[in-house]
Amino acid sequence: MADARIYADLKADHDRHRDLLKRIDAATGDERAELFEEFRVEVSAHAAAEEEALYATMLANPDLRDEARHSVSEHKEIDDYLGEIAKLDAGSNEWNERFAEMRHRYEHHIDEEEEEMFPAAAEELSDAEEARIAKVFEDRKPKELEIAETSEAGDDRD
Repeated sequence: MADARIYADLKADHDRHRDLLKRIDAATGDERAELFEEFRVEVSAHAAAEEEALYATMLANPDLRDEARHSVSEHKEIDDYLGEIAKLDAGSNEWNERFAEMRHRYEHHIDEEEEEMFPAAAEELSDAEEARIAKVFEDRKPKELEIAETSEAGDDRD
């Protein structure tokens, strides 16, 4: 695992997401809604780029396929939460409840990636594969941010 740049890139995003979640939790009113939209855009772009870069490679590897499938399904679950929450009043109890559920699921997901999936991938993938995956992720993420900024929460893009 000489080229661990991909895992560092993903972890840096996760750390930003954790910070945003804390800020959303502490915010109220319009600030909460704005921070949530920032989180939605960032997580949507991150997930799409991660799927195209890392997960696509993992799905092609029989030893990593199950973990990748599990993570893809969790991305869909989080996306569904984002779509539901975006339709709610950010000051309502229902918003708070759904946000708390989504936050718990998302933090579980990224902890699982960092503690289980990334180490498993690092054992199986070559340095060249990791370098290629990092480049794909780094090239794709800005494009996915543009797409996420112009899409509605919960939009399924095919």
